[in-house]
Amino acid sequence: MDGPVSTRPTDKRPFLAGDYGGTPERDVRFSTVSDMVVDPLYGPDDLGADADERIGVPGAYPYTRGVYPSMYRGKVWTMRQFAGFGTAEDTNARFHFLLRQGQTGLSTAFDMPTLMGYDADHARARGEVGREGVAVSTLDDMRRLFAGIDVSQVTTSMTVNCSASVLLAMYLAVAREQGVPWTKVGGTIQNDMLKEFIAQKEWISPPEPSMRIVVDMIEFCAREVPRWHAVSISGYHIREAGSTAVQELAFTLADGLAYVQAAVERGIPVDSFAPRLSFFFNLHNDFLEEIAKLRAARRMWASYMRDRFGAADPRSMMLRTHAQTAGASLTAQQPLNNVVRVAIQALAGVLGGVQSLHTNSLDETLALPSEQAVMVALRTQQIIAEESGVANVVDPLGGSWAIEALTDRMEAEARAYIDRIDAMGGMIRAIDQGYPQKELADAAWVYQQQLDQGVKTVVGMNRYQMPEERPPDLLRVPLAVETQQADRVRRWKREREQSRAREALARVRAAAQDGTNLMPPLITAVEAGCTVGEISDVYREVFGEYRDPAWL
Repeated sequence: MDGPVSTRPTDKRPFLAGDYGGTPERDVRFSTVSDMVVDPLYGPDDLGADADERIGVPGAYPYTRGVYPSMYRGKVWTMRQFAGFGTAEDTNARFHFLLRQGQTGLSTAFDMPTLMGYDADHARARGEVGREGVAVSTLDDMRRLFAGIDVSQVTTSMTVNCSASVLLAMYLAVAREQGVPWTKVGGTIQNDMLKEFIAQKEWISPPEPSMRIVVDMIEFCAREVPRWHAVSISGYHIREAGSTAVQELAFTLADGLAYVQAAVERGIPVDSFAPRLSFFFNLHNDFLEEIAKLRAARRMWASYMRDRFGAADPRSMMLRTHAQTAGASLTAQQPLNNVVRVAIQALAGVLGGVQSLHTNSLDETLALPSEQAVMVALRTQQIIAEESGVANVVDPLGGSWAIEALTDRMEAEARAYIDRIDAMGGMIRAIDQGYPQKELADAAWVYQQQLDQGVKTVVGMNRYQMPEERPPDLLRVPLAVETQQADRVRRWKREREQSRAREALARVRAAAQDGTNLMPPLITAVEAGCTVGEISDVYREVFGEYRDPAWL
C-alpha cells in the first residue's frame, strides 16, 4: 500500500492529480525533437538519491556543471566560424574578415576532393574543386591559406578526416616556415574516422588501418605538438545524418572510448594523451534536450575515463567540446527564420557549457555563407556573450529539476547503447555489423514521418508557409576556380625536385607497411612537394579502399 502523499510545496504529485489534472492540454505530442516524451512538470522527486553528488560543482568530478570552476566568468568560449571556399586566397580573405569582426579562432572547411584525398587536377575532383570548401592539394596551398596569420597567435580547427594526417603535416610545415615551434601550435583537427563510417561517409581505407593512422597522430602530437588536439570526436555529423540526441551522445562517446582503447593498447599512457582529446557536438532546436545532452556527456566521459581506463589526471576526465548549431535544422523556406533558430541553439550550447562555438549562417541551406550572413551569425554569439547576461553566472540552469532529470535520462539511455556496443566487441565491430548505421536510419525515418504527418512542426516548412519568397543574395564560387587550381597543382608537380619527392613518398609507403609512426615521414613528404592526392594514393595502395556495405 502506498504511503501518505507528501504535501511538500515542491511535490508535484498532488499538483498533477489536482489543479493540473483538471485543466485541458493542447492536442500535441509533448516530446523533444528526438521524440523523448517529457513530463508536464519536474520536481525533486525526479532526481535520484545521489543527486547532489551527480550534479556536483563546476570544475570538479563529474564535471556535470562544467569543466572549469569559473567557466565564462574567466573566459568566454572561442568563437570559431567555419570558413572555406574557392582558392586559398579566397578563404584567407574570409579568415581575415572574420578576425577583424572579433572572431577568436579559425575553422577551416575543405572542399570535397581534399576531404576524399584527391588533388584538384584528378578526374574525380571535376566539378567539386573549391565548391564546398577551400581546395588544398599542396603545401603551397596551405601557405597561401594562412598568409598573414601568425599560427602561434590563433588556434585553428580543421574539419577533415581520412586525409587529416596529410593536412596536419602541411600545417606543421607552415608553422616551421613561420618560425613557430610546434610546442606553440594550438588547434584541433577533426580526424574522427569512426563517425565517417557511421555517418558522413568520407573515407579512403577500412576502419582498422584508419584507426591506426588516428593513433599515430595521437601518439605524435602527445610527444611533439602538445597543444594540438589530434582528434575531435564528433557527434555533429551523426546528428546531421538523422540520429536522436541520445544516439548522438552514445555513439560519440563510444567512438571516443574506442580511440582511447586503441591508444592504450599501443602502449601510450592514458594521461599523456587524454587531456588533448576534444569533442564536437551538434546543437539542435530542442533547448532543454541539448543542454541536458552536454551535461550528460561530461559526466559520462569523466566516469568512463576514471573507471574504465584508470585515468588519474583530472584533465583526462574533462570533456571539452566545440559545438555547432544544427545545419540540418535550417530551412530554405523563409531563411530569415534561421537566425532565430541559430540563436536558440547557440544559447543552448552556452548554457550547456561548451568551450568553442560555431553558429551557422542563415543562407547555408542554399549556398556557402555570404559575408553578411556569416557576420550576423558571429554577432549572434557576441550578443549572447556580451548582452544576454547568461555568461555572468556559472551554469545558471544547474539544479533545475527539469534539466537534471533530462540529464539523468540521457545518461541512462546512452549508457544502454554503449553497453550494447561493448557486448558486440567495441565500436569497430559494431560498425562492421552496421549497428549504428541502422539505428541512425531508423531514427531519421521516424522523424521524417513525424514531419510529413505534422506531428512535429518546422515553421515555414510544414506550417505557416508563404506562397512566394524573395531569393536572398548568395555566394557563388566561379567555375574558373577549378581550372585555375588544377593548373596550379599541375605546375607544382612539374616544377618540384622529382627525385626528392619520390624518395619521400617511398618513406611514407615503408612506414605504412612496417607500422612506423606515419607523421614524421608525412611531414618530410609534404615539404618535398608530395601532394594530398599522392599520399592518399599510398594509403589506397597499402591499406586498400573501403567500400560501403550498403546496410540499408
